[in-house]
Amino acid sequence: MEKTVATNRKARHDYHIEDTYQAGMVLTGTEIKSVRAGRVNLQDSYARLEEGEVWLHHVHISPYEQGNRYNVDPLRRRKLLLHRGEIRRLAGRTAEKGLTLVPLRVYLARGYAKVQLGLARGKRQYDKRQAIAERDQRREQERELHHRQEDSG
Repeated sequence: MEKTVATNRKARHDYHIEDTYQAGMVLTGTEIKSVRAGRVNLQDSYARLEEGEVWLHHVHISPYEQGNRYNVDPLRRRKLLLHRGEIRRLAGRTAEKGLTLVPLRVYLARGYAKVQLGLARGKRQYDKRQAIAERDQRREQERELHHRQEDSG
């Protein structure tokens, strides 16, 4: 059973997600308590390969209230756990022009904190406008359908 703790809604707006990966997060005791409480912010966060390891940068995990001196820096970089083959594949793909690793969501699976990484390519401004127009059009169609159902019912 999975419980989503935080989602990066802006990621799907700013990037075309080409592939997704699941990775474990290395956390301290007070950090996992904050994650379980849902105190995670993925805004402006990213993942990077450094010396054969994947690191998560700029993920804000709020300090645990009862953590006192055991609390760590809320914005510290955190190591991600992936299989060696996945890391090699990611190293090859991120070397391609324009591809980056973006955390899409943080969730709990069987008590462990996991992060879903998206291999992403940045959208151009006109792509974003097009996506917004499609979303608005879809909303308008659903609204019309809903009104028709109310009128006939």
